[in-house]
Amino acid sequence: MSKLSNSAAKTIQLALARKVIAYGELAKNDVTWIVGVDASLSIDKRDMIGAAVVFHYPSLTMHSFVSELMPVEFPYIPGYLSFREVPVLLKALSKLAIAPDLIIVDGQGIAHPRRIGLASHLGVELDIPTIGCAKSRLIGSSEEPQLKKGSVSILYEKDVQIGSVIRTRDNVKPVWVSPGHLIGHQSAIDWVLRTVTRFRLPEPTRQAHHVASARRRLSQEVIK
Repeated sequence: MSKLSNSAAKTIQLALARKVIAYGELAKNDVTWIVGVDASLSIDKRDMIGAAVVFHYPSLTMHSFVSELMPVEFPYIPGYLSFREVPVLLKALSKLAIAPDLIIVDGQGIAHPRRIGLASHLGVELDIPTIGCAKSRLIGSSEEPQLKKGSVSILYEKDVQIGSVIRTRDNVKPVWVSPGHLIGHQSAIDWVLRTVTRFRLPEPTRQAHHVASARRRLSQEVIK
């Protein structure tokens, strides 16, 4: 388990947050390979599992995937999740044969108390455009978006936009999207909607979740 204290972790987060670039447009012509990443805890809670899935754009066909497992290095502390998940995700991403043009993360970007959620932390570490697409709200407030697919409401904290709430399917619970790094709010919205197919979540992160879950089950079988 990491010996990094909460105060030291906070200092690192604040330093990383100053490096985040949460503006700009990522053009369609600049993207060929989109990677979705997800991390989960092993069944015995001793290891973190990271998965990365490569998709071709604009066909949205899966090209390849990898998964990685490593011992838990940091305890679960709300607001500091990236210290648990970034190491295993970096390890998984290092195994890819293709360099991603965009990474979509199952987690928060700047919609975080110190503006350095998992997607932002990962983006700064790699210097690659990243988007946080979370299944629930961490901080901030917003109006409920309309029930039609593509409807968007702004997520605010203290009158500052920190993300967006997007309805990705008609009459289905929305997702919470925020810039991770090297991308702005509108471009993050556009890319999430471009990568949603028949399901609520973007296809890259949806498939990354499946890969992580399969590795989780496999690791339990090995223990047995």
